[in-house]
Amino acid sequence: MEEARVERIEKSLRRISYMVKQQGREILNHFPITPPQFIALQYLQESGDLTIGELSAKMYLAFSTTTDLVDRLESNGMVERVKDRHDRRVVRVHILDYGKEIIREVIQKRQDYLTDILAHFSVREIDQLQQTLASLHAEMEKDQ
Repeated sequence: MEEARVERIEKSLRRISYMVKQQGREILNHFPITPPQFIALQYLQESGDLTIGELSAKMYLAFSTTTDLVDRLESNGMVERVKDRHDRRVVRVHILDYGKEIIREVIQKRQDYLTDILAHFSVREIDQLQQTLASLHAEMEKDQ
């Protein structure tokens, strides 16, 4: 593949990622949660209950940093620590309904933003974009 073409695609993806991230941070400013806390809640919702060590590894954060993050989420009623049913020595972090509600509301605001952007595209263009992004993601997953 032509090097200049790959360069343009990489640059576009980087710019889009940056803009989505910035918009996501702007949305989070209206919620009682920081970006790392939101990411932690997403991992908990997607993966189920995790130990602090498992959450630290997924987020690439130090154990102590993750402990502080979970402490704040717990004090805000978004998660709770629960003992593992099979090994009482193991403590897992469990997302509560309020944490799930925050995720739902933030994701809805993100989707509203994207809906506004996509209003400038035809249905055909949107379908093509979705198919292309799904294919790109599937190909990237193969390499993981």
